Amino acid sequence: MMLMDKIKEAAGFIGSKIKVRPKVAIIFGSGISALGEIEDYVEIPYSEIPHFPVSTVKGHAGKLVTGRINGVDVIVMAGRFHYYEGYSMKEITMPIYVFKELGVKTLIVTNAAGAVNPKFKQGDIMLIVDHINLLPDNPLRGPNDDRLGPRFPSMHEPYDKELIEVAEKKASVMGISLQRGVYVAIPGPTLETPAEYRMARILGGDADGMSTVPEVIVAKYLSMKVLGFSIITNVADPYDPKPTTHEEVIEVAGKASEKLGRLIYEILPEIAS
Repeated sequence: MMLMDKIKEAAGFIGSKIKVRPKVAIIFGSGISALGEIEDYVEIPYSEIPHFPVSTVKGHAGKLVTGRINGVDVIVMAGRFHYYEGYSMKEITMPIYVFKELGVKTLIVTNAAGAVNPKFKQGDIMLIVDHINLLPDNPLRGPNDDRLGPRFPSMHEPYDKELIEVAEKKASVMGISLQRGVYVAIPGPTLETPAEYRMARILGGDADGMSTVPEVIVAKYLSMKVLGFSIITNVADPYDPKPTTHEEVIEVAGKASEKLGRLIYEILPEIAS
């Protein structure tokens, strides 16, 4: 079955179940879940959606949630898919194609990340202003379907500057401090070696993690606007890193997600207009 056929089948299934017409899609990373009250709530397990993978990682709920948040029709991925789980890049990014088919114009991506910028601290929220892709594949590799996007899409502004400005202004009003930074995508599932931490910092990275970039690439390919956030779950001195665990990542992300959820709730009406 061709990619376009899979997209239409998955979108048709979801569209038959939900009560809203989503304008914004949100992807939650490890341990991140808070968003507040959702009207017209509908929940669909990934396992029921045609051509969707299933989350296999602790801290990822593995379901699609739709409804209305602060007056905005949204579709939310409670848990994402990762390259290290064994999925192909096409499988990882299938939801983004489906969201576009459903009418989504803006994508909000969130993740849990380890900082290599010594000015950051555990629990910080980082606005992603750019990324460095160290994953060994690209979701757009292979034959191109011109109905979806161009063969060589521009990535000169992967994270929308206007949306970043909106987020910073709203965070300031709410008394929420934000960092700005470059996200480095690594394959995983192993955590970084000391040399890899140093490499990420030397390359210009502020934080690294094992997700996000494939979804952003496809979103830009599909002409969607993207806003990205990382919750800083640990800070690694590139020259003297300390060990961390996935359990610690989930715990810190869970504590900080309430603050990030409040911010996303407040900016939704402005970025969806």
